[in-house]
Amino acid sequence: MAAISLTSTDKIASSGNHEYSKENNDQEYEDKIVQEFSHLLEKSKQLFNGLRDLPQYGHKQWQPYFGRTFDVYTKLWKFQQQHRVLLDKKFGLKRWQIGEIASKIGQLYYHFYIRTSETTYLNEAFAFYSAIRTRAYYSKVNREEKPDLMVKKLRYYARFIVVCLLLKKTKIMRELVRELNRQIDEYVKAYDPDDSLEWQLVLNEISTFIDIDNKLNVDRTPITLHYRLTNSLIPPLPNGAEKILSNIQLYSLEEILVIGNYQDQIKFSELTIDMYRMLQAVERQPMELTSTSDDRTTMQSPANHQKEILNLHDGDSSKRLNPHKYLLYKPTFSQIYAFTASAFKDLPSNGVLLLYISADGYDTHLKIKTEQSYDFGGVKTNNRRDDINDNSNSPVNTLGKKSPSTITTTTATSIKDIHNIFPGDLYPFLRKPLFLIIDSNNSIVFQNLPNLFGQPLISLLSPVKIPTAFHDYQNKGSLFTLFLTSPAFAFCFVCHLNELTSEQWNLCQENVNKIIFEIIRIFLKSKLVDGTFYHFFGDDFLRLFLARFVFCYAVLRLHRSFK
Repeated sequence: MAAISLTSTDKIASSGNHEYSKENNDQEYEDKIVQEFSHLLEKSKQLFNGLRDLPQYGHKQWQPYFGRTFDVYTKLWKFQQQHRVLLDKKFGLKRWQIGEIASKIGQLYYHFYIRTSETTYLNEAFAFYSAIRTRAYYSKVNREEKPDLMVKKLRYYARFIVVCLLLKKTKIMRELVRELNRQIDEYVKAYDPDDSLEWQLVLNEISTFIDIDNKLNVDRTPITLHYRLTNSLIPPLPNGAEKILSNIQLYSLEEILVIGNYQDQIKFSELTIDMYRMLQAVERQPMELTSTSDDRTTMQSPANHQKEILNLHDGDSSKRLNPHKYLLYKPTFSQIYAFTASAFKDLPSNGVLLLYISADGYDTHLKIKTEQSYDFGGVKTNNRRDDINDNSNSPVNTLGKKSPSTITTTTATSIKDIHNIFPGDLYPFLRKPLFLIIDSNNSIVFQNLPNLFGQPLISLLSPVKIPTAFHDYQNKGSLFTLFLTSPAFAFCFVCHLNELTSEQWNLCQENVNKIIFEIIRIFLKSKLVDGTFYHFFGDDFLRLFLARFVFCYAVLRLHRSFK
């Protein structure tokens, strides 16, 4: 009996040891999952923060780092999906933390759009931002009683609004603005923060921006203007064009700088209204999302796009739907020069650089003006001090010390302000094809750029004066840029028409398109046209800009107020 009793005890002990071992193994497994998640979370934050240190210009310098960051966020998102219940229990994972990961992925897609100009990634950013809202990841942030979490929520709203603005999701955008307004009110009441005025300014800026961009009422309802290129807007080449263009070197638009430096123009998120319109005018209309945003946030998108991201800039620009562009909001001279030089360097042999500058004019006020390159002034850049030794109180002495009179060879009256772009500053870039658009009240100084190197050069210059009746609108977007990006609306604007029926608006757009198409036909038919223009006719964007410029010129010449 004793032997039998001992065997039973052994069995019980053995069973207990097995259960203990199993619990141990389960605990080790759970600890391992938590450690792995913590590692991925920390690694993702480090990589994301490192994006700020990447060079803002050039292609290949930043691309491998972006790929690594995408890789970690792909793993992180899938990992938290697979182990959500365990992480809730052991890590204390909260919904706002999941929302923060999704928000970072949305930001990655948005910044990738900014770097590549491919609107596909803008759609992906929208999908993730939309899912955060649909799944209410940030809904309980207010209960945490942490002001920094509320700021994260407000920043998410601001970023989502920018994406909706660029994708023309007007209905959702207006809903988001109302929600942001409520969230700011709650934030201010709960914490009385120091940045309350800044958030109120953000709200005012976006509200004003939306109102300006929806000024035309059709059937008593504000309509959303679309600036991107669609097939219906592309002026076709008429019959016989092939014969004319067959012996001419055709160039395509590859690199673009969109520069906004108007001091008082309405802006939102480092985009002036002119920049906002122009950046879309050099993009093709993106494909709409075919599935719901909630379905798409299973986080398969980054994994699917990862190979595409790693290989997008392998030197073959034919893979891109849109030309590559840089957006520079109130840049300094140094920044403009660095970015232009980078774009110039990256141009392929058949590529054109488009330089668009929207800025206040600068006049040297010299009594005697002889040098076209610098004496007649230029356009203003941001005058914040960066890497330029600036002593504006002493225009002769740039070192801050008194210079011996024996070595001073320049008089103060001939010194130019360093915080400007002059025609002479562009001379080095005339070594390659250049398409220049200057929207300024001093654009005229760029009209006689010398063709120093025999490369194709076109300058589209804005009027330097506008009638008094339009002065109140100057800070709400330039008339010239409006003609280049939305000629039908610009025509209505100069005719003071802001209330139309849908039939009238459709007819207006149809007739303007017919005129644009006819302008292209006349371009190729006329024997008086400079052959330089034809070098740019092979590119849809440049051909359309040329035709819209002629339309603008004709309308303003025939308009009574512009006499």
